[in-house]
Amino acid sequence: MPPKFDRKLNQHGVKGVYYGGEWVDLEDCAGTFQPDSSKCSGCPTRATCPRSQSRNAAASTLANKDTVYDVIIIGAGCIGTSIARELSRYSLKTLLVESADDVSQGATKGNSGIVHAGYDDKPGSVRAKFCWPGNQMFPQLDRELRFGYQKNGSLVVATSTKELEVLEELMERGNINGVKNLRIIQKEELFQMEPALNPDCIAALYAPDAGNVIPYEFAIALAENAVDNGVELRIRREVTAIAKGKDGCFEVDLRHWEPQDYVDVRKKMGKSIDGTESKEISLLSLVMRLCVSFPASIVVMEGLVRFGLLEPSSKDDTKMVMTIVAFISTALVLFLPGGKRHRGTSVLKDIVAKCPPPVGSGDDGKVTLKDMFQGGSGSKTVQHGATVALESVKAKYVINCAGSYSDQIARMIGDDSFYIKPRLGDYILLNRNQGHLAHSTIFPCPDPVLGKGVLVQQTLWGNLILGPTARDMHNKETRDMSNESIQEYILSKCKQLCPYFDAKEAIHGFCGARSKSSRGDWIIEPSSKDANFIHVAGIDSPGLAGSPAISLYVVELMQKAGLKMPPNINFNPNRAPIITPKVGLRGLKMGPPGKNDSDGKDEATMAKNVICKCEKVTELEVVRALRRSLPIDSTQGIRKRTRAGMGHCQGDAENYDCECRVRAIISRENGVSPEEVGGRPWPATSTLSQRWVYKDDMQKEGLEKRMNNN
Repeated sequence: MPPKFDRKLNQHGVKGVYYGGEWVDLEDCAGTFQPDSSKCSGCPTRATCPRSQSRNAAASTLANKDTVYDVIIIGAGCIGTSIARELSRYSLKTLLVESADDVSQGATKGNSGIVHAGYDDKPGSVRAKFCWPGNQMFPQLDRELRFGYQKNGSLVVATSTKELEVLEELMERGNINGVKNLRIIQKEELFQMEPALNPDCIAALYAPDAGNVIPYEFAIALAENAVDNGVELRIRREVTAIAKGKDGCFEVDLRHWEPQDYVDVRKKMGKSIDGTESKEISLLSLVMRLCVSFPASIVVMEGLVRFGLLEPSSKDDTKMVMTIVAFISTALVLFLPGGKRHRGTSVLKDIVAKCPPPVGSGDDGKVTLKDMFQGGSGSKTVQHGATVALESVKAKYVINCAGSYSDQIARMIGDDSFYIKPRLGDYILLNRNQGHLAHSTIFPCPDPVLGKGVLVQQTLWGNLILGPTARDMHNKETRDMSNESIQEYILSKCKQLCPYFDAKEAIHGFCGARSKSSRGDWIIEPSSKDANFIHVAGIDSPGLAGSPAISLYVVELMQKAGLKMPPNINFNPNRAPIITPKVGLRGLKMGPPGKNDSDGKDEATMAKNVICKCEKVTELEVVRALRRSLPIDSTQGIRKRTRAGMGHCQGDAENYDCECRVRAIISRENGVSPEEVGGRPWPATSTLSQRWVYKDDMQKEGLEKRMNNN
């Protein structure tokens, strides 16, 4: 029998939250984690976004298709969204484009979420330059954006005198890199901190400033605040070509795709396949193009005067009227986007009954390595995407944040100065009842070739995360590892750090592609082919930690390149959270669809109605996410923002059927049929044989066996 560890660690959202790195009890959340909504961006209740773009992107397209952007950012992971948010501090016309079906669908979705301290990076490297400064920016970022940041510290443990020497080397490296507060702790203090460690551990390097976030929630918060402050977003836009026009601007060609199932449903219903609603949006488009394009307006008025249809004296009055009409039209686009929306009138129970069941077996949603370069489970291939439009956008500057696809983007301007060598990292996620086994992020002594190695860590929400592997795709042996071999590697290696976890409590598996570059370091520089094209490429670990500092440096590069950057006097750094902290089921109601559902308008009822039983997600939290500034049209989008479907049962229809409930709310809020709402693909990057592990005894026994194989 393994020993019992009777400590209870805090879990974000349960009786309190992590805010600015520290724990805040529920009674102290008002005014801090839960701010006055009038002081935040994204707080007002609005209609949902148009399909595959932010409200302001739709308005801009309608107003003037010949818009020249100051900056186009390619890629909406934690790097692209950090830069977008930083640029939103300035009065610029900025467009963020993402090839996947949501922000944060690449490496940002598939990593540990560690905010590294920076002791491991080679002194003098680009990594070392940005990791520690970025780490120090996270507490203030979280106080503004409320994504949830826990400063839990990290431990690199040693089990021999030889490994003690490695700890000394790491501490010296950290000191050179400017990392503060590092120290080596001995066995007694180590086991007071982490009693569930392998008893063979004798010491550890302790970095108290290391922390962790949920990486996709971090990127979503950055993107929301960037868009609230003026940045435009288009998703499902694959960059196909980049050229330089005669006017000196970049011309970026985009392929707009939508899932084939969605396209088929829209065709069947007689609707436009790109997501716009026909008559309302076309009329609005006409008004916007006539009124907002002032040169066109002047030409029209001059023509009317010339043919005697307008008195010359009334020309100025007409200009004023057309300006007012343009303002009203813009407001209509911003607050009633995507044409007619029928929010809050449908009965959820009736919509749930029409929803297709969630998918938890088969290989139709399997993600390949190539898919991971462009959004993984949210990529065009996995979603069986069909091209619905070809677009071309112009910009004075381009920032390449395309992750594993960044070398291909570079090739589009003739730059072959680097290439990406993808390294896959696989993880296994355990149930919340295992999270108490590790408060700190626990590492072994690093491998000289594979780096930091596996880790054991309690996530922000209380799960225990195990992994990752380090599978170089140019190495056939690691590239072709079986699912069972991957699981055995993770479980057996993590057992050497923390031998007491229960592998049968696995609930999910996933994988991310790290963008290692051929140069062996991060690439943050203007392209040698064009000084107005900035590479932010090859950003592997600790890229999440460095991202805030990287964004500041990119702003400096833009200024040096000649971009005029007047301040945005309306910039609002604050964002309200989506989640509401809870105390068990206090004040909440559970039941079958229809028993506790709201009419889509009564927020008090929404706040009580539990949509996801495992994670206690309410209808109000789902609606709150949908009415923010980013487009959401799938249960996956809500899953990443609210955790609905991320709990013990993983959205099992036979348990509480939370995925169908979420799909019904999206259908109601977006004013579309449930068939137009996307679901969760399976298996995506999971190594598990089916989605609902908790009721598969054979799979659970297999995991336990692989954990004990040494």
